[in-house]
Amino acid sequence: MGTHMKTTIDISDALFASSKTLAQQQQTTLRALIEEGLRRVLRDAQANTQPVFTLKDARVHGQEILMSDPRDWQQLEDDHLSERIVQGAP
Repeated sequence: MGTHMKTTIDISDALFASSKTLAQQQQTTLRALIEEGLRRVLRDAQANTQPVFTLKDARVHGQEILMSDPRDWQQLEDDHLSERIVQGAP
């Protein structure tokens, strides 16, 4: 286990009293309660810093392409290839 550092913190009397009462109810120490709270805050802060994946907007001319049947995608691809051949694109 890691080393421990002794420190002093200033908190309000009301917060101290509530924390002490909760620690007694949970049959733990105030130190353990504070450490658990700090771990939660640090874990939440780390979770919030990870980038969130966002799907790129791929609408065509501002409109969505809605196809109920996945087989329609084959027709869409065939139409696209035909169009490129007619235009002479590589």
